[in-house]
Amino acid sequence: MKTVAVIGGGITGMSAMHYLQKFANEENSEINLILFEKDAQLGGKMTTVERDGYLMEVGADSIVARHSSVQPFIDELQMQDDVVYNATGVSYILRDQKLHAIPVESVFGIPMNLNALAESTLISEAGKKALEQDLLKQEVPFTLESSVGDFLTYYFGDEIVQKQIAPVLSGVYSGDLFSLTIGATLPHLLTYKKEFGSIMKGFEANKEFYEKSAAKKFISFKNGLISLFDRIEATLENARIEKETSVTAIEKVENGYRIETDRHEAIIVDEVILTTPHQVAQKVLADEALNQALESLQTGSIITVYLAYDLPNTVLPADGTGFIVSSGNDIDCNACTWTSKKWQHTSKNEKLLIRMFYKKNNPKFEQFSKMSNDELVEIAKNDCRKGLGITEEPSFVEISKWMDLMPIYNLQHKQAIQQLEQIMNEKYPKLHLAGSSYYGVGIGLCIQNGKEIAEKIIKG
Repeated sequence: MKTVAVIGGGITGMSAMHYLQKFANEENSEINLILFEKDAQLGGKMTTVERDGYLMEVGADSIVARHSSVQPFIDELQMQDDVVYNATGVSYILRDQKLHAIPVESVFGIPMNLNALAESTLISEAGKKALEQDLLKQEVPFTLESSVGDFLTYYFGDEIVQKQIAPVLSGVYSGDLFSLTIGATLPHLLTYKKEFGSIMKGFEANKEFYEKSAAKKFISFKNGLISLFDRIEATLENARIEKETSVTAIEKVENGYRIETDRHEAIIVDEVILTTPHQVAQKVLADEALNQALESLQTGSIITVYLAYDLPNTVLPADGTGFIVSSGNDIDCNACTWTSKKWQHTSKNEKLLIRMFYKKNNPKFEQFSKMSNDELVEIAKNDCRKGLGITEEPSFVEISKWMDLMPIYNLQHKQAIQQLEQIMNEKYPKLHLAGSSYYGVGIGLCIQNGKEIAEKIIKG
């Protein structure tokens, strides 16, 4: 019987466990599964906290619904009745102390048509006219490895990129638009340009897809994202899950791999799926040959602050779900989500719950990272006062810090991954690097990554 060890109980690791079992059952093959998770709770960066009638996701807050891996995964786990969707509403960009609505018919601030462009209150007439280049410039001097910032500026002009697109995209991918590749962010835009001669014409040709997914863009669950992990764990058979157990070393031996932990005697397994952040992989493998590629992988950090208020949701704009901060503001956060308005299930008493985001690309982030929690609370309260006019004291706050754990796919990412894959294939057959450090930061991509590796192991 083959024994497979999965290191890390985040979404990649748990989806790999699910699909290892599923494919083994379909192939009528026996398999012994073991998972090691350093924390007391599964979930990784998908962590739910309940307090005083509020439900707070202190890591990722939702799953992008339209990724092809997501719905089948939910169906297989029979969690359809637990799914909740985000409330539809307007997202804003805060600039010059004013809230500007991001046009509804836009994707990450990118207008899908001329109507969406006309609706923008952020862009001057000259800036709007610059988008004609999307129709006039037919040449495509870009590849998937080109900067997405350079690509969008070339066809749309600098103003809309800087004022409307960059605040949104940089927020989603936690990086500088000009250091992120097209392939790692919006690869379909390159396809649209090549096939239709225009990015906006590409959106128009795929209008039905975007209209269908617009109302239900994001998914969560009635009891929070953590319930996804509870369900996977409950459905696993013949699987051993070791929580509060850190893997300290992985060594290649004649019959597979020797895994050492801080709690048990070493075990020998046939194959390993290593889903931890790349810094942990570097430590447990301790191989100089891998260091250069692993050290070139880039990460970001984020601090988030939840503030719960004994106020009704109606104190905020009725049609809104949050704002992203652009330049020219006397406010410190990168973004603000009106959680109790965007996700109704997060506030049982329909009281206001707000989440502030402070990211590594924030000019003051180094200063914030050294602050005490009390100091961070004062920063967040001040941002609520300046950005939303809320002067009341919060009933409680919840702070979370994810330091150097948010993968950023810079222009060198693909080359580093190719180098890693070559070394792994040569020196570590049947040891699989997986997860957001390498193959996609979105939850849907992580599910897909876990599934693909499981299929490779079981079906060969």
